[in-house]
Amino acid sequence: MAVRRIVANIAAGDLSAAAGFYGGVLGLDCVMDHGWIVTFAAPGAAPPQVSIAREGGNGTPVPDLSIEVDDLEAVLDRAQAAGCAIAYGPVREAWGVRRFFLRDPFGRLLNILQHD
Repeated sequence: MAVRRIVANIAAGDLSAAAGFYGGVLGLDCVMDHGWIVTFAAPGAAPPQVSIAREGGNGTPVPDLSIEVDDLEAVLDRAQAAGCAIAYGPVREAWGVRRFFLRDPFGRLLNILQHD
């Protein structure tokens, strides 16, 4: 038996805001839309992961999702252009990542990060 993927599910009444944020700001592709559920994904496969935490690092709250990107500045620019409030950072952390926190349209706290 092997876990093939882990999918974060976010409850929302209005799914239309998802395309602008997860598609527009984060550049993910809509890979499934059944009207009641919309799934966004990046190309390629990543190993399933789950993190359990007491805090989000440096005393920050534990984010609902951590999303690793290959160009943090580009995502930060798109987030700011879209009017997203940055809740933390951007900052270079001692454990080798540059990151910032923001909330998606559904109130979930996201940790957007890039490894150094």
